[in-house]
Amino acid sequence: MAKILQNLASSFLVLSIVLSFLIIANAKSQRFTKYLSPATLGLKKEKLSHLHFYFHDIVSGKNPTAVRIARADMTNTSSTGFGMVAMIDDPLTMTPELSSKLVGRAQGFYASASQNDVGLLMTMNFVFMEGKFNGSTLSVLGRNSVFSTVREMPIVGGSGLFRFARGYAQASTHMFDRTTGDAVVEYNVYVFHY
Repeated sequence: MAKILQNLASSFLVLSIVLSFLIIANAKSQRFTKYLSPATLGLKKEKLSHLHFYFHDIVSGKNPTAVRIARADMTNTSSTGFGMVAMIDDPLTMTPELSSKLVGRAQGFYASASQNDVGLLMTMNFVFMEGKFNGSTLSVLGRNSVFSTVREMPIVGGSGLFRFARGYAQASTHMFDRTTGDAVVEYNVYVFHY
């Protein structure tokens, strides 16, 4: 009887070890994440680029590039326009003149997100259509305190040549027409990318 118990215990121990290895092997084959070297994705040395362009936010006329798509009941009585949401497809040009060379478009939306000052939530992609960055995008998500001289917003990603991008965009108003609401904003973008 003691020999049978000893054999059963040995068999149980061997079976437990084998099952443990199988469970561990199966868990490793079904991992959610794994660490990669940037080289495995063909990524080379990281670069820092500076982009400079002008953003034309046109809300007036027959062909506006920014249109209001939503508002709250209180938006029209709010001193800050709180609750307003606008969809944009704004041209990005080399110089402040709208007729200058088009380098891309700012596509996305902005929303008046402050009840105390004119502070916009900016969610947009800079879609480049010129030069070596043609077809690449940068994604911006941040606060634009409109009446500040210089506003800083984070670059949170990108595509194409801007994969894994990170950095910031500085915006400063070049021109604002109080009658029409149209604006030209100068952007300086500093971005790390591969």
